[in-house]
Amino acid sequence: MTLLSISSATKKFGGLTAVDNVSFNVAKGEIIGMLGPNGSGKTTLINLISGDLPATSGRITLAGDPLTGKRADQIARTGVARTFQLVRILPSLSLTENVMIPAVFGAKAHWGETARSVARDALLRVGLADRAAANAGQLTYIDQKRLELARALAAEPTLLLLDEWLAGLNPTELAEGIALIRSLTDSGITILMVEHIMEAVRALCPRVVVMNSGRLIADETTETALTDPHVIAAYLGEGHDA
Repeated sequence: MTLLSISSATKKFGGLTAVDNVSFNVAKGEIIGMLGPNGSGKTTLINLISGDLPATSGRITLAGDPLTGKRADQIARTGVARTFQLVRILPSLSLTENVMIPAVFGAKAHWGETARSVARDALLRVGLADRAAANAGQLTYIDQKRLELARALAAEPTLLLLDEWLAGLNPTELAEGIALIRSLTDSGITILMVEHIMEAVRALCPRVVVMNSGRLIADETTETALTDPHVIAAYLGEGHDA
């Protein structure tokens, strides 16, 4: 069953077309990698799905219900959550308080002790339960990323958008991060992840979509895409001999 449907999505900033007539579907429970060189439009497309930016044209739906035209908070209520390239936490609050906020404003709108319980569960899933009372401003960069993932999970999404969440991890942390994301798909969450780390893409994503200059240039199995001359040219330049 299709969960996310993107049809002719386009985003223009004046004379610049950042996302150019992009269409693809994501099935319920699927994990798909979104690849492409820097500036190819990947994060802009994530912003269109999550409501951080309005689409210029096209249609995006979740389980058949339209997302285009809705505000980010309304889209969060439908079951869409995301992380950001630049970590966004509230450093003056505790980890629990940080994670309670999306539990309140997420898909199920929990309050009080129920929101606190959801926050504790999310912190446990990312390995931060033992620091729940700590101040978020005291976290290392890696643990800030874990906290941001916990915040997304506390929104109880059916669709999770990960924007280079694995970036900056050392080899041990990367292996832990891959295992964590795999555990999320095992629980039924659908994931669309922007990623440049091919080890993670190969390990997690049976299928990828590839963007270049705002356009979708490939939608195929990961192994096929990584040997596709068009994909190789997008990453390495047209003169590269595949």
